[in-house]
Amino acid sequence: MYAALRSIGSYVPKNILTNHDLEKMVDTTDEWIVKRTGIKERRIADTDEVTSDLGYKAALQAIERSGIKTSDIDMVVCATLSPDYLTMPSTAAMISQKLGIKNVMAFDISAACTGFVYLMSLAKAFIESGTKKNILIIGAEKISSIIDYEDRSTCILFGDGAGAAVICATEDKNEAIVDVLASADGNFGELLITPGCGSVNPIREDNLDQRLQYMKMAGNEVFKVAVKTLTKDVVDILKKNSIEAHDIDMFIPHQANYRIIEAVRSKLDFPLEKCAMTVAKYGNTSSASIPMAMNDLYEEGKIKHGDLMLLDAFGGGFTWGSALVRFAGKNITN
Repeated sequence: MYAALRSIGSYVPKNILTNHDLEKMVDTTDEWIVKRTGIKERRIADTDEVTSDLGYKAALQAIERSGIKTSDIDMVVCATLSPDYLTMPSTAAMISQKLGIKNVMAFDISAACTGFVYLMSLAKAFIESGTKKNILIIGAEKISSIIDYEDRSTCILFGDGAGAAVICATEDKNEAIVDVLASADGNFGELLITPGCGSVNPIREDNLDQRLQYMKMAGNEVFKVAVKTLTKDVVDILKKNSIEAHDIDMFIPHQANYRIIEAVRSKLDFPLEKCAMTVAKYGNTSSASIPMAMNDLYEEGKIKHGDLMLLDAFGGGFTWGSALVRFAGKNITN
């Protein structure tokens, strides 16, 4: 038994926060942001929209495209660093409730921007073991809820959104998720962190006064490790599976920073037309980044049934991972 990516879907909030809007909020400029990150705008969820709302809307689209019924789904997993609730219930449980899914395993994972690749690994393992048959995976983020809009080092980078996919059991090896490599190293944890509201810095007035509830990042250090790690990870998974770069139909890296994507793309000699690039319009949407980019490509007709995709991500933890995935869904019809 193999695991196949049957469908992809996404949801993008309607509100747009441009670089010019940020110029009025912090000491920055559109020119500086574009030059350093490639980001021009990002989407921001409404005040009354929560992470599970975004994930639910992406999941609806993925299920509709999958060819299976909602009642056929036997596991729901959500990757997020901005959950509905601090500890419980899980965002996956809330998405399940909104979908009308009951009595099915539902849980969250925390792997930051690598979350969707981790989800691929989990779904592959559960299906190949024969434990599950149809798994809904979701990367959903309302990062605006944990961003300090007085901190220009982070507020210019992140946006909100969600992406979802349905992974199904198949006997056809040609449809299978080929391989997933994923890893982590907690030694770099403090370089990209939300320091407050956990057991280290509990919810107390003094910690909130220090704004520890918001994300903090040492940008230059993260950039250096990210480029080196992402490049090595791609080389490793291609070598392990005896696949050459020119065999890849579409390279879909985590959309964090144009300079990071371009550095990895050029080192591996992927042509521009085979590289997803959505960071300019969405910014960094963490675990939602890869499925949102994949969905854009799918809706543009650039991903078709049987295409081999290479996913690559790096995030807080540090976490990182890559995946070789065949698209086993139906071609888009406009």
